[in-house]
Amino acid sequence: MPSPADLLASLRRGDPRALGRAISWMENGHPAARGLLAGLWPFLGGAEVIGITGAPGAGKSTLTDQLARALRAEGRKVGILAVDPTSPFTGGAILGDRIRMGRVAGDPGIFIRSMATRGALGGLARATQDAIDLLDAAGFGTILVETVGVGQDEVDVVACVQTCCVVLVPGMGDEIQAIKAGIMEVADLFVINKADRDGADQVEREIEAMKSLSPPRAWDPPVARTVAQQGTGVSALLERIREHGQYLRQGDGLALKARERARLRVESLLAEEALRRARAAAGAARIEAAIGAVAARTLDPYSAVAEILDHS
Repeated sequence: MPSPADLLASLRRGDPRALGRAISWMENGHPAARGLLAGLWPFLGGAEVIGITGAPGAGKSTLTDQLARALRAEGRKVGILAVDPTSPFTGGAILGDRIRMGRVAGDPGIFIRSMATRGALGGLARATQDAIDLLDAAGFGTILVETVGVGQDEVDVVACVQTCCVVLVPGMGDEIQAIKAGIMEVADLFVINKADRDGADQVEREIEAMKSLSPPRAWDPPVARTVAQQGTGVSALLERIREHGQYLRQGDGLALKARERARLRVESLLAEEALRRARAAAGAARIEAAIGAVAARTLDPYSAVAEILDHS
């Protein structure tokens, strides 16, 4: 078993096996994971991080595949994190994004990892944020984070990426619902994929109508159209993404994004550590008794938590 320092050195040299092992350490809560993360901290900040989110069936994986191909054509190293639903039995990622991204999976300049949400709110597990840092430290210039696309809970993705692309598709009958579900606030850029279908104009009108009802923003999220299956519109989409990156660099946008990501991580880790300490101090029997009392309606949840914390 390598030490954190040895693993970090291999990761920094671009060893994909070291990168894969490091991500597994983070996912599984390996005892040396904290030391590894502390060691890589000085090497961060070089990557652009792009989020791809939207409703299931919108073609996010195909679009991610095409963006990766376009970036590789420019000579950039690309990391792809595909955040999948968690299997209730294994806790693993179960959608098989490597199959849908088969055209780029064999490229040595592309690293693909499927990440399980593990029940994390916002569709992004803590380990996924750690994986972003690992890819950054390993020299990947662009990191694409494709999220599960479940609506309201997706809003946490905006704190983990620099540019968030919300993908919609005509003909699914839920365009307005998807936008109303909190996606509007997340989007730095709207993408109408499968734009060769009937209804693309209607989707764009709905986006513009919803934007007009929202509070004014310094950055007005543009609308791009793509047909990812054919590669149509991908270059133009990449230009829009870079325009947003330039906008962030011109002001304090990147600093604000970094602070929001830091806030999410610190508060999430605080909650995780507080729960761990409460469990250790109160003991499993006391916690199970409190859960049973709440289920039997002899104790309300707030009083149950207060009792557990009083014994922590």
